[in-house]
Amino acid sequence: QVQLVESGGGSVQTGGSLRLSCVASGYTGSSYVMGWFRQAPGKEREGIAAIDSDGSPSYADSAKGRFTISKDNGKNTLYLQMNSLKPEDTAMYYCAADPTISRYGGSWSPLDFGYWGQGTQVTVSS
Repeated sequence: QVQLVESGGGSVQTGGSLRLSCVASGYTGSSYVMGWFRQAPGKEREGIAAIDSDGSPSYADSAKGRFTISKDNGKNTLYLQMNSLKPEDTAMYYCAADPTISRYGGSWSPLDFGYWGQGTQVTVSS
């Protein structure tokens, strides 16, 4: 059973930074895609960034230039470094993974991922 546990959320002021972490367990092999999504109250879950099994990143427009996705295979941990945060970044942030694909196609649909964490809250105040 794949398990994903996020951490690192919190409250920051506009312009601040946070680094989210997601520890993965329960599956073997290195051929999988992982990603970060977020969901604000009353809005749909939105894809932010994904990373292929070879470490190649991809970003949604909302994340380009401010967010960086990375992973440490030795620690089974996925990261999201978020800089220059804005109030509109306020949301619950979710880690996602899918071991059936090795390269992400960039549709940013939650249906692309089969496993999800419980989320970590990020609040950005003005």
